[in-house]
Amino acid sequence: MDTDVNRPESAPTGARPSAETEPLERRLLATALVVVLGMAMTGLDMTAVNVALRRLSGDFGASITTVQWVATAYTLALAAVIPVTAWTIGRFGTRRLYFASVGVFLAGSVLCGMAWSVESLIAFRVVQGIGGGMIMPVGMTIMTRRAGNQVPRIMAIVGVPMQLGPMLGPLVGGWLVDAASWRWIFYLNLPFAALALVLASRFLDHGDAQPGKPLDLVGLVLLSPGLSALLYGLTTGAHRGDFGSVAAALPTAVGAALAAAFVVHALRSRDPLIDLRLLRRPSVRASGGALVLFMCGFFGMLLLAPLYFQTVRGESAMATGLLMLPQGVGTMATMPVCGRLLPRVGPRRLLLAGLSLSAIGLGAFAVQVGAGADAPVWGLGAALFVTGTGMGFTMMPTMSSAVSGLPQEEIPAASTMLAITQQVGASIGTAFLSLILARSLAGQAAADAPDAFQVGYAAGIAILLLALLPATRVARSLTPP
Repeated sequence: MDTDVNRPESAPTGARPSAETEPLERRLLATALVVVLGMAMTGLDMTAVNVALRRLSGDFGASITTVQWVATAYTLALAAVIPVTAWTIGRFGTRRLYFASVGVFLAGSVLCGMAWSVESLIAFRVVQGIGGGMIMPVGMTIMTRRAGNQVPRIMAIVGVPMQLGPMLGPLVGGWLVDAASWRWIFYLNLPFAALALVLASRFLDHGDAQPGKPLDLVGLVLLSPGLSALLYGLTTGAHRGDFGSVAAALPTAVGAALAAAFVVHALRSRDPLIDLRLLRRPSVRASGGALVLFMCGFFGMLLLAPLYFQTVRGESAMATGLLMLPQGVGTMATMPVCGRLLPRVGPRRLLLAGLSLSAIGLGAFAVQVGAGADAPVWGLGAALFVTGTGMGFTMMPTMSSAVSGLPQEEIPAASTMLAITQQVGASIGTAFLSLILARSLAGQAAADAPDAFQVGYAAGIAILLLALLPATRVARSLTPP
């Protein structure tokens, strides 16, 4: 093992000597493993908890509306903490922040497993969300800084295990709930977090902190509460099927107003919490636009498909997780191919292909949904596989194009902006398609439910097709940072 793994890489000029190639690969893979453990752990936990909500309702004697706060509290905590990540990376460095975020997530997991009431569980999920919200942007910053122009290659390797977490979450959660207890969904994080911390102490770089930039308190006061209020309003409206109620409309309006005020402030401030002037760069602006629309359409599908399996076909949570597997398999199978093609083909072509494949897959799924419970499983699985293949060709080109060519000091801000874009896009898409589905189902007989789902899918496909517009402006080729 190299003895200099904790020293930052110097920025070489020209080709590397062949003797350095293999040691660099070992260090990159070790760093990638650290990042993957953190991201996969949070993804597994988030999707696993969703299948345990009904069991939590029974164990705590609480209504499903109250128990849904177990998932909502985590999301709101994520939204509140993500905006400050870029400044925190600069102030304390990626190594310290990774330790802190994984440590807080670990502590929150232990507390969730020990929860004695639904109220305590909701509170401890907030602790989890504070840690989990920083893991993704700090992980992306670590990988982008360390890999340089090898980001596509290393992301092709780490993309597969990163997809395993969210994909296996419903299966693992369903199995643990049935075989043991919902508490083990949270205790399962302990070995992964412990391993991540041990490896981080060995392989993450020291000395990348750049203190000096002041914290934008005005921006923090505007953006963190604004995002939380916006997501709360959208989530409340989705749960109630009514976005016009005061409980949904008021926080949505307040959140949107605070976010708009932050935009004005950030464009005038010398050191904003998140530098929105990055959007003046065509690569960042086009990638961000394509990403938010893709997340709207794709995550809306992730809402509709399980509901279709459970309400129309009467499948259990465990069976639903199995039926959704082809989507994850398609993504996992495609990402290594995308990593090899990205430097040669460029982000734009792959992104356009990915969005088109996702729309085609959703269209094929929607057509079969019209058959109700009689739709063949193999046909639905094939459509989900194509949809997942599209995602595999979409995420990596979008992220790589956004940070390609950025100076090192701008990468944390760009990574944080992309993390916010993903979170907001997914929430808006879920809320919007929930509304479409609820209104389509209103007043209809159970036999007409497949038609209502088809209306929802038509809206999701339209959003994905809209994403093709900014995708045409994404960079044709990667520029090494």
